[in-house]
Amino acid sequence: MYFCVSMVEMISILPNEVATAKLHGYLLGAIGPRPIAFASTIDSDGKPNLSPFSFFNVFSANPPILIFSPARRVRDNTTKHTLHNVFETKEVVINVVDFSIVQQMSLASTEYPDGENEFLKAGLTMLASDLVKPFRVAEAPVQFECRVTKVEALGNEGGAGNLVFCEVLKIHVSKAILDENGSIDQHKIDLVARMGGNWYSRANLGLFEVTKPLSTLGIGIDALPDHIKLSPILTGNDLGMLANIEKIPSLEEIKNLPALNVDLNAVIKSGDVIKLHQTAQEYLYKNDVLSAWKVLLSN
Repeated sequence: MYFCVSMVEMISILPNEVATAKLHGYLLGAIGPRPIAFASTIDSDGKPNLSPFSFFNVFSANPPILIFSPARRVRDNTTKHTLHNVFETKEVVINVVDFSIVQQMSLASTEYPDGENEFLKAGLTMLASDLVKPFRVAEAPVQFECRVTKVEALGNEGGAGNLVFCEVLKIHVSKAILDENGSIDQHKIDLVARMGGNWYSRANLGLFEVTKPLSTLGIGIDALPDHIKLSPILTGNDLGMLANIEKIPSLEEIKNLPALNVDLNAVIKSGDVIKLHQTAQEYLYKNDVLSAWKVLLSN
């Protein structure tokens, strides 16, 4: 028996006939959502490193094995600090990413120079591990302390992955994400996953967009003025968005920004810092980072 189906026009691609960057886009756009390994490592001199990877999953429960893959950079075939560190120390902590730290996680993916502490740049807390040297991310709802058992290179050209086999030695789970039976509640854990381009998926709510970190390097949360960094209103995600900027706007630049759709003078004259930060936060919710900066620097 034959069924008549409407034909959808397709394109067909041979991997060796397209540029690696183009192929990379097709693969990441089609295969998702991908879980995120927020990998914490340490080098032989004790300098910490923190970086996210979406080529990641769990592959065995007995023994418990996680695998993530730091790929060689497409543009220049170089490798990441994370890969260097796992070769040196054979240890890693894989932290789970929930929605509350997604902007900070994205900021940590910035290619800061060797030795720069991404925990500080992303405003995340270093928490000592029990069995391995790399630090845990205190804000992550689940943290896996792991021993690296093997690294398998999949090629030596730009875009080639390196499978890092991680044996889980100890798991730390926040009590806040557990249900009444002690199991992880999938609504409470509020996981996020990677899609193609700037897109992410929030497991219980769907798609949202996170602007990629600047190639010129964001200033980092550690460089924010204290009145912003220590705000009782702005969240880690808010600070991550504000810190993904090459430099803090000058007063002249602030004046030249478009007028805001709020009576900013009235907010400033009120002297209400809480209201000021809430107003900035409203702009951040709309992904209007420059207007948020205008609010925060206008008082």
